[in-house]
Amino acid sequence: MHIQNGKAKGFISLIPVMVLVALLALNINIFGSDAILGASQVALLVAAGICIWLSMWLFKTPWKAFEEAIKSNVGDVTTAIVILLLIGAISGTWTNSGIVPTFICYGIKIISPKFFLLTACLLCALVSVMIGSSWTTIATVGVALIGIGKAEGFSDGLIAGAIISGAYFGDKISPLSDTTVMASSVCGVPLFDHIKNLMRSTVPSMIVALVAFTVLGFTHGSGDAADIDTYTGVLQAKFNITPWLLIVPLVTGIMIAKRLPAIMVLALSTLLAAAFAVIFQGDILAEIGGKVTAGSPGKVIFTGLIESVYNSVGVSTGSAEVDSLVASRGMTGMLNTVYLIICAMCFGGCMRAGGMIKALTASLVKYLHRKWSAVAATVTTGTALNGIVSDQYLSILLTSNIYKDVYDSNGFDPKMLSRSIEDSATVTSPLFPWSSCGMTQATILGVPTLAYLPFCFFNYLSPLMSIVVSIITLKKKR
Repeated sequence: MHIQNGKAKGFISLIPVMVLVALLALNINIFGSDAILGASQVALLVAAGICIWLSMWLFKTPWKAFEEAIKSNVGDVTTAIVILLLIGAISGTWTNSGIVPTFICYGIKIISPKFFLLTACLLCALVSVMIGSSWTTIATVGVALIGIGKAEGFSDGLIAGAIISGAYFGDKISPLSDTTVMASSVCGVPLFDHIKNLMRSTVPSMIVALVAFTVLGFTHGSGDAADIDTYTGVLQAKFNITPWLLIVPLVTGIMIAKRLPAIMVLALSTLLAAAFAVIFQGDILAEIGGKVTAGSPGKVIFTGLIESVYNSVGVSTGSAEVDSLVASRGMTGMLNTVYLIICAMCFGGCMRAGGMIKALTASLVKYLHRKWSAVAATVTTGTALNGIVSDQYLSILLTSNIYKDVYDSNGFDPKMLSRSIEDSATVTSPLFPWSSCGMTQATILGVPTLAYLPFCFFNYLSPLMSIVVSIITLKKKR
């Protein structure tokens, strides 16, 4: 049997997606946030298997095409995987060297609880604009802000929502961002023209998000002063809190400003933090290493240092809440996310090789003769592809490939296409629990995707604002 009818092929192409959504929903219902430990990966592989079976049987797609697509997709994320492992390492060394505890202690004293969410969002936006990376921003500034917010009494999801909103604002408009460069280049739009056009939808979305975080901050009951003093007191008793530790994030910021590669920055920052851990937190490393080995003090401290880099470790502070703040995952803590990304890339590669992604959008494309409908379809596709192929880079490329000819044939400005892609494929990526960005941010911040999703105001306002702006612009021209 060989299916050639477009409508039939589109319906068949929905089957793997429907199976995936159903399995993921069932897994989340049964396993909750532990679905990342294997259940979600199984769901992705099962859906990929169904895609392969249907494509080989009904579309006559050769097996070799799937092999090549999987190899290509997994190969494309190897750099991201190395970055993930280094983020795990930096999480461990920054925590056990006392950098994160120092941020928490100083941040509690400086940031007013009423303005904490606003400050967190703006700070992450500023850092992300400067470095062009939401992942690096969240892994450094974001981790420290999580600790401060918890001490102030905010919920994990609300803090993470503010952090992610700010980080993805910067990722979206920074000329240093790889997604921004990619979206402009694949659509044939000069980079700074693309960024200028992005402001039409990005700035209003951010303003609404900042207003929401300000209101939530003022309506939030401040954390009990005694509890906050307990946090800082316990941290100061356990760690050597000193301004000297801020040298590490300062040097890291300088390396980022000099545009060194992300892998180099994270690796050097990890090494510097490890050195500071030996200098300032010898007792912490001895406590961690003493759980694994015995011997000379040097051997025990070295063991604690290596454990901090690669393993999930914690120290006992006498407070369960503070223990959770200073627990670190290390490289090992990122492995489930790496496992998930590989499985997601397999599913996305199979959907692409089988022609199913193209089939899903083919029937939609022919009806797009008005600007607002083209924008609406673009942002819908970019968002949906994040859920289907589980990777924002693939979503950007595929959305551009699907709609570039449509925009050209209808005489639509390519800047409108590049903006619509950024408004959807870039910023909605962390909203899907099984996507590479969703699971990465959930793992780094220690907050389940479904917990922070309702508070990522900027991320789900952007696609809606893109449509609104296209309608307003159309009416003005009339």
